[in-house]
Amino acid sequence: MPTQSIKSEDMTLKRAFQDFYTVPHYQREYIWGEADTKGQRGDEVEQFLRDVLTEYEMATTQDAPEYFIGTIVVWMNADGIYELIDGQQRMTTSFLTLCAIRDAMLEIGGQLPDELPGQIAAASMDWQGNTTHRERLSLQYDDSQGVLRQYARAESATAPKSGTRSIANIAGAYRTAREFLLAQFHSDTRQILRFYAYLTAKVKLIRIETPNVAKALKIFETVNDRGAGLDAMDLLKNLLFMSASPAQFTALKDRWKQIVDGIYGAGEKPLRFLRYFVFADFDVADLKLQEDGIYEWFLTNAHQTSHQTNPLGFVERLLEASKAYVGFTKNQNPDGTHSRGISNTRILGGSAIRQHYILLLAGRKLSKLNFQQLTEEIENLMFAYLITNTATRDYERSVVEGARQLRKICDSDFLSFRAEYFKDRKAQLSRDFGDALNKMYSWDTRAFRLRYLLAKLTQAIDVRAYGDAGSYGDLMHYYNANNDVEHIYPISPSESARLEFGDASDAAIASKLGNLVLVEQAINRLISNGAYTQKKMLYAQSQFLIVRCQAARPSFGVADQITRAITSIPSFPIWNERAVSERQSFLTSLAREIWGVPANP
Repeated sequence: MPTQSIKSEDMTLKRAFQDFYTVPHYQREYIWGEADTKGQRGDEVEQFLRDVLTEYEMATTQDAPEYFIGTIVVWMNADGIYELIDGQQRMTTSFLTLCAIRDAMLEIGGQLPDELPGQIAAASMDWQGNTTHRERLSLQYDDSQGVLRQYARAESATAPKSGTRSIANIAGAYRTAREFLLAQFHSDTRQILRFYAYLTAKVKLIRIETPNVAKALKIFETVNDRGAGLDAMDLLKNLLFMSASPAQFTALKDRWKQIVDGIYGAGEKPLRFLRYFVFADFDVADLKLQEDGIYEWFLTNAHQTSHQTNPLGFVERLLEASKAYVGFTKNQNPDGTHSRGISNTRILGGSAIRQHYILLLAGRKLSKLNFQQLTEEIENLMFAYLITNTATRDYERSVVEGARQLRKICDSDFLSFRAEYFKDRKAQLSRDFGDALNKMYSWDTRAFRLRYLLAKLTQAIDVRAYGDAGSYGDLMHYYNANNDVEHIYPISPSESARLEFGDASDAAIASKLGNLVLVEQAINRLISNGAYTQKKMLYAQSQFLIVRCQAARPSFGVADQITRAITSIPSFPIWNERAVSERQSFLTSLAREIWGVPANP
């Protein structure tokens, strides 16, 4: 039986585009120039063209340097077309550049080089004499929606500029190439022609051809040196296709697309999701595992993931986890309902804190009630970590350890896990928690986290009195921009406020936690920087019970829920440094109760 050989050939782009290529439907989309979460487009296409231009400008009349753009991996299918397993980004960019050169030349009335049209599209004949006209490069995946063909056919004016990710990226690459030619060569047809000649004759690649798709996928993995060229998501996808049968390719491709589109659609990083998924669902010996080590981890942990023996089952599991993860970014439980705990933790952590998603993923199959309790406990623990300035690496390690325990338990064991895991960790933080709050100034934590703290303290008193139905149970009712952080003793006090407050040994006392209160904007504007005797009359008009009780307790019924809540709040008819200290101690005790951090662990 003849040996199936692998061929490697060093060739110019001119030689490469004498053949036909297609990007299989299971491959990832064209991503060069893709916009990030802030809408800023990548510069890969611009950099590619500039690198070629740099080499081109070194050419003399006698010689010109060659420029190597990398390796592509292909195999020839039954139709005599090379399927691109690796190299789509470079080949598609080169192809679009040829289209842009053709269109630029036509627009300024230049004469097209004889070779150029045939490098974009040509006819091929099969062994039966049937002729087919086709583009040198075609895309089979659904997201492309034929847009590359429109550029190949000089239909750039009518080609869509937006739609799917692929359409937007391809349109952006073509536009970048046209703008590059205009900026560098203006309307000089001779210069554009010389650049084209250099691009096709001196820009080179290595084409590795394998006898079948399985060998091509294996070469792809080897060429990329386990993650050096592509990220772990791309290489994991490749691993799955290497392990799957061709009959599973369509299902794998569809599910993978759902995963990636969902994560990108939520403005999240696929690699962060993949790392959190690994920590949530599997045993990871190295708790310091980072994104650049994920692919290596999969290579050595197939016995855990079953991605080799059951690739479709694995990707189904990954898809299910990705849907839950996307839901977390929208403040949703796994069943799609709103989660107060996730929403509150998002407010607490800001846009950068995501580590708690590891615990959420690990507990995503809990009952609705247990999952709700999990989100509340996570909020409390994360606040304790953040307010004590615990290092990120330390609380992430704690979260991973919790996930390792959580994923192995059933609903009947959840109460024990909840009591042991969360209670133990908050007990370890007890002293630092108390010190942080007892000594807190407004600058000790970020502004949004200080607002979260005051909002939670204010909400807790209202819930004691009125229950958590309606707006009382919604932290945003307190956190929102209609409320202000008010300094009871003003930062810039009036003369009357200074005289009334008396001398303070702490020059920064106005910024202490005990001197801060959350009030409605309308009240805060009336208060200004006046004396406490004027302020306390306006505090009594607040809808927030803790503010209404600041100077005197209002009268309600006898021994009812509201009255019991009121009697738990200290009031301060006189405001001075001692009152600030006493109120700060009260808020610290209240915080211990709210976030479940014991005073005597």
